[in-house]
Amino acid sequence: MSIKKKIILSVTNDLVADNRVNKVANSLIKFGFNVLLVGRKLPGSIPVKRTYPTKRFRLLFKKGAMFYACYNIRLFFFLLFAKADIFLSNDLDTLPANFLVSKIRNKKLVYDSHEYFTEVPELVNRPKVKRIWERIEKRILPKLNNTYTVCNSIADIYNKKYNIKMKVVRNIPRQKLVHNITKHELFLKIKNRKVIIYQGTINVGRGIEQTIQSMQFIENAVFLIIGDGDIVSELYQLTDKLKLNDKVIFLEKISFKYLYNYTKFADIGISLEENIGLNYYYALPNKLFDYIRAEVPVLVSRLPEIEKIVKTYDIGCFIKNHNPKHIAEKINFMLHSPDKMQDWKTNLKKASAAFCWENEEKVLKEMFYNLEKL
Repeated sequence: MSIKKKIILSVTNDLVADNRVNKVANSLIKFGFNVLLVGRKLPGSIPVKRTYPTKRFRLLFKKGAMFYACYNIRLFFFLLFAKADIFLSNDLDTLPANFLVSKIRNKKLVYDSHEYFTEVPELVNRPKVKRIWERIEKRILPKLNNTYTVCNSIADIYNKKYNIKMKVVRNIPRQKLVHNITKHELFLKIKNRKVIIYQGTINVGRGIEQTIQSMQFIENAVFLIIGDGDIVSELYQLTDKLKLNDKVIFLEKISFKYLYNYTKFADIGISLEENIGLNYYYALPNKLFDYIRAEVPVLVSRLPEIEKIVKTYDIGCFIKNHNPKHIAEKINFMLHSPDKMQDWKTNLKKASAAFCWENEEKVLKEMFYNLEKL
């Protein structure tokens, strides 16, 4: 009986809400590998229960240059002595440690780029920090043979920039998800009002601030924000300032095991990324596919990858700009167009059938099986 090869996946988050990495891990187990997932533990991190082993580092620094340096040093020494056959690095912020140890130990390395890292909004206006990450990327990426990312646009950029052959594995939910809403104080608070939902990372440039402001012009509805990020406190302050506490509901990030229950409850899902940096311009957010799987009509920005899917399947509306009154007009139109809503829901059933993780994981299967042959 052959011994299963072991893969160590590494990320810089606390594992709780990273559905993409969990799906990859479960697919690799299905393909016959053993898996260990490594991340970090924050003071407020909730326990993680998976069908595979996990490890979370406790670090002195929580963000900034010192965090990334400490994390990679800790990861470097962990990987240096850990039993493993393959390293799977998720995003550029885990790549230095993975790359160095893969060379020292002569181990195979696979790279999953969750986004166009050097073009994220947090780096766009910080040229010195951006140049550091660009140098790391430029030094390592051309030397990698096994890479994949979340959409064709980002893959095309990397392939042209570094003369590599990056594949695409989109962040799409599995075909079968369990919907089991129970009595919860949240739903008692919502009562019979319509629900506009945003779920995911709460950072600048995602249209959340403008949607909060738009709630001044929308009646009989609530805006449900699920997630965590850099601007949560500012959004609380904005909600207080506008006296919208009864219309805007915040929930901390929810484990992806239960998130579908909340998504399914919504009437409109928003994905209003602004065109600030190429990472957002070419974004194909996993929340879009979460909305599709839950058959929730969407209100989205007219950005290339998003537009392609929403337009092809006709599953919602586009905004022309991020003016709060304009966003409110679009939301009100959607909420008060029952026939159109029904058409979108019918189309969402077709889109949901077309987009499933079971199709995406075939790319992973081919990649990791080919590694075995090398």
